[in-house]
Amino acid sequence: MNNETTLPLDGADRRPPRRSGKRLRRAFTLLEMLLVLVIITALAGVVAPRFARRSEQARITAVLADIATLELALESFEIDTGRYPTTEEGLRALIQEPANVRQWNGPYIRRGVPSDPWGNPYQYRQPGVHNSASYDLWSFGPDGREGGEDDIDNWSER
Repeated sequence: MNNETTLPLDGADRRPPRRSGKRLRRAFTLLEMLLVLVIITALAGVVAPRFARRSEQARITAVLADIATLELALESFEIDTGRYPTTEEGLRALIQEPANVRQWNGPYIRRGVPSDPWGNPYQYRQPGVHNSASYDLWSFGPDGREGGEDDIDNWSER
């Protein structure tokens, strides 16, 4: 027998090209793609919760800083006017002079009354239920609803 390879009648070689005896690969196999997907998913499962916890902690820290800033502004208001804003006047009294208030030297906040990091307004009550000699100031926290353990306020120990 002879070692020559027979070609199809039309003369075209239908075999895949070979390089140095190895088969030429043109794409990833389904198994390789699935393996990469599993690795990426596993990494995301480990890394994402860490970032989420850090992000939430950063928001809570921002609320505490906002409450401290608002408390300073409220104390300045009280020093100037001899009283805290009423519940009806609210935190707006720190940026806009309320009617019938003497010696208002505001605005006491330069950029306006902030919202909490979740986009909700800070809550203010005077006289306070928890701070009866002054006021209560709080954020509803991540859930945006009053009550629950996620509210952040000026009367709890932190």
